[in-house]
Amino acid sequence: MKATKILLNAALRSPELRSKSISFIGLGRMGSEMAYNLFSKRFAEATDSHFVVCDAVEEATKSFQDNFLGQFPGAKLDVVKTPQEAVLSSETIITMLPSTPQVNTVYRQLTGIIPTLRSFPSAGFTLLIDSTTLDVQVARSIAAEVIDTGADMVDAPVSGGVLGAKAGTLSFLVGGMSTAFERARPLLELMGKRIFHCGGSGAGLGAKICNNLVLGVEQIVVAEAMLLGQKLGLDPAVLASVINSSTGACWSSSINNPVPGALPDKSPPCERDFEGGFATALMLKDMGLATNIARNTGAPLPLGEAAEKLYAHVLVEDPQLIRKDFSSVYRYLSQCAQEGKRVRIEEIASAEEKS
Repeated sequence: MKATKILLNAALRSPELRSKSISFIGLGRMGSEMAYNLFSKRFAEATDSHFVVCDAVEEATKSFQDNFLGQFPGAKLDVVKTPQEAVLSSETIITMLPSTPQVNTVYRQLTGIIPTLRSFPSAGFTLLIDSTTLDVQVARSIAAEVIDTGADMVDAPVSGGVLGAKAGTLSFLVGGMSTAFERARPLLELMGKRIFHCGGSGAGLGAKICNNLVLGVEQIVVAEAMLLGQKLGLDPAVLASVINSSTGACWSSSINNPVPGALPDKSPPCERDFEGGFATALMLKDMGLATNIARNTGAPLPLGEAAEKLYAHVLVEDPQLIRKDFSSVYRYLSQCAQEGKRVRIEEIASAEEKS
């Protein structure tokens, strides 16, 4: 409480210092890479910039701080424990959180972003950028509450995965008012290459969920095709080359191919026992977001619903895959093939209903 009062007094006394500061909340696999790119490039542009990080996991902030200051010893980077402190420290706050519950907590809890903005006279100068993939309706309601305080907000989920976050080549799919989008664009360009303004609040999330719906289905069928090809005696590298040069070409095959050795010139997660990619649990979450929206809007999603059931089934059958890249669905299907076990969606659905 004392530290918060000190921050509030400092922010009120010197809004100029707050205007030079950027806070990043959420230092998971994606967030840590995004924050590193943003801070390092911003520091190169303006060495008097101030950076703040916040995460529920103390080790994550400590590790980030040590790594960043090890590379940029002259930078000013502080660790805070609450979103409230992040808001009081910075005029710009970026959040990259696991899903809807965490966004609700960070934005709406007593020491969260929205209550702080409501009690802060300079809230109108604040810009919020949320890159979490979450429920569209929740995102829209949070944006409305933020905007009601006088602050600007955009939803800016990303496409490109951990590798894109590390390389600074992400695509940002942005929803929000044009004025807020223009404020956010220069910062997003420090973390990504393609910035799309998709429409009003929630539009960026809608585009992201549709994109991940395609990706989730696509990764399963690539696994099926690569497995079938090997059963037919095809070399995985040859089959991948054919697919990637033909009408089956897609990111799931050309970049994230699930078969070791299929992409000799690349290093997809399968080459590292499916570590370091987009977690299967997160893909299941995104498929759930898509099927939930489809039910609410009346959009038919036969493949999406089947894919969601398969990812859920895979995690029940092999819990070790929860944090591994979602292309590890191939590992499960391959194991089923070795055991002579058929995988039928209708049987999975039936078992799910009975349980």
